[in-house]
Amino acid sequence: MLTMTENAVLVIRDLTARQEVPNGAGLRIASDLSAGSLNLTLAESPAQGDQVVDSDGARVFLDPQAAQILDDKALDAAVDAQGAVQFGFAEQGQGGFPEQGQGPTG
Repeated sequence: MLTMTENAVLVIRDLTARQEVPNGAGLRIASDLSAGSLNLTLAESPAQGDQVVDSDGARVFLDPQAAQILDDKALDAAVDAQGAVQFGFAEQGQGGFPEQGQGPTG
């Protein structure tokens, strides 16, 4: 099952704590099979069939294909000097950003 680093937990909680985001919202990761990529968006709630990962109040919703792809991965996050958020995936226990993903910014 996907895990989250402390940085990812903090960033997701910050994104979902904004006034315009309803309680229970989370980061949704969905696979785009035609593009061979993953899409990250803020979502009010999980879609039917999504796997929900909750770590200290940070919620991630994974569509079934994304859950399978990311089963042995850890989600990490960083915020650059301009406030842009970047999410990345690494093998669990290794940290870092070897597989880059771009996420929602606010």
